[in-house]
Amino acid sequence: MTQEKAAAEGRTRTWTLQMDIVEEDQDATEVRATLDTGDRKLVSRTTAHRNPHDPPAPEIGDEYAAGRALLDLGKRLLGAGATDAAENAQRELR
Repeated sequence: MTQEKAAAEGRTRTWTLQMDIVEEDQDATEVRATLDTGDRKLVSRTTAHRNPHDPPAPEIGDEYAAGRALLDLGKRLLGAGATDAAENAQRELR
């Protein structure tokens, strides 16, 4: 099936996001986020550190680290899309 025909017929895809959140200690949270599109896997690792003047609140570290991981995955996904678009345009020129 050509890409044009698949696009005309529509399609549904399911992507899977897995986020592993690890409390290194009360001052640091690490996140490993993996986005599996079925065609590729994008991985991000981020860390959040508690401000030493703030009381411990692990859920806040989770939110910061996870948010940073999602932002990084978004940048990686946009980069992959740009690369794929350039390659697709080159195929059209051949």
